[in-house]
Amino acid sequence: MTASFPADRELVLTRLIDASREKLYRAWTDPALLKQWFAPLPYTTPVAELDVRTGGANFIVMRGPDGQDMPNRGVYLEVVPNERIVVTDAFSTAWEPSEKPFMTLILTFEDEGGKTRYTARVRHWTVEDREAHEKMGFHQGWGICADQLTALVAKL
Repeated sequence: MTASFPADRELVLTRLIDASREKLYRAWTDPALLKQWFAPLPYTTPVAELDVRTGGANFIVMRGPDGQDMPNRGVYLEVVPNERIVVTDAFSTAWEPSEKPFMTLILTFEDEGGKTRYTARVRHWTVEDREAHEKMGFHQGWGICADQLTALVAKL
């Protein structure tokens, strides 16, 4: 029996998107596509280096409208094409622990009535980290990104 994850350390965004699981997965795994939607405008994503496989690393840079870069490194813990991606910043590359782990992202893509149920489940090490992420604008920022993702996959 698996214990459930504490709700006070988790943030969740879910959307029913009128696109296939394959298109959504591709938008998360193709660097050229990810750069087009990953950061909430007016932020941009000038760098997206993705080695999408279990144990593979990623390096994504978001750039603020003031030109400030926010680099993010992570490692894929699980990759099931068109179904699930699990990535964490607990490691920076090849199982090297990061200085300060913040979150693990569990993305799922599920068929639902000819559309896809897109769920981004973000788990944090501490309640304080979850609260900090919420104050950073998780719901608004990730919502804007989901809208940008939806608009992009509609054109694929």
